[in-house]
Amino acid sequence: MVNNQEARLVVVDDEPSIRELLSASLRFSGFDVVTASNGTEAIETIVSTNPDLIIMDVMMPDIDGFTVTSRIRQEGIDAPVLFLTARDDTQDKVMGLTVGGDDYVTKPFSLEEVVARIRAILRRTQDQVENDPIIRVADLEINEDSHDVTRHGELIDLSPTEYKLLRYLMDNEGRVLSKAQILDHVWQYDWGGDAAIVESYISYLRKKIDGVTYTDEDGNEQKVVPIILTKRGIGYMIREPRD
Repeated sequence: MVNNQEARLVVVDDEPSIRELLSASLRFSGFDVVTASNGTEAIETIVSTNPDLIIMDVMMPDIDGFTVTSRIRQEGIDAPVLFLTARDDTQDKVMGLTVGGDDYVTKPFSLEEVVARIRAILRRTQDQVENDPIIRVADLEINEDSHDVTRHGELIDLSPTEYKLLRYLMDNEGRVLSKAQILDHVWQYDWGGDAAIVESYISYLRKKIDGVTYTDEDGNEQKVVPIILTKRGIGYMIREPRD
């Protein structure tokens, strides 16, 4: 399995300050980083290095990031792409996903967010490569083939939206996700409703996921340890229980 020390990344951005900051931070986080300063150089670098993931600026002077992604996909390169976009624009997001992108970060961004997104994408894509349909956090499991969800071995019935929300939380295990991020990824870009819907669905999930009970070896009924957590004023996360 690819881990941080082994994952090779290509950072593509025509702004030297952003390119250097990103590459230095990612190397500090344990990644092997190669850079490219424009679209033409990006294609050559990606083809020659066969990276595990690409961080791609959208707006570049010669060839934009969407076109670069389309061309490398035509070359048979399926490395995941994390887009950097200066505009929080629905059209850009949809276009990025349409040409084969995997996620996006809007400028200005925090380095912590970029690293978290990269780790989540690598974990998700590596799971697919290994053909393991099971995603696990503690005793919670999702089977991506059957869409079965179990906690402590008990089958849990979820609606399609609850399943999608749980999958997003598990893909980002240990990372706090804001309501805006959850709305964006679970309800997609055309959702124009109130962020309160996130609170409602988190509540639904908690009742089902953290409300599971089981019988211990002494015959006593026990409740599982909660793993869906709220960080007040920030968002929500899922992680293994701490001792």
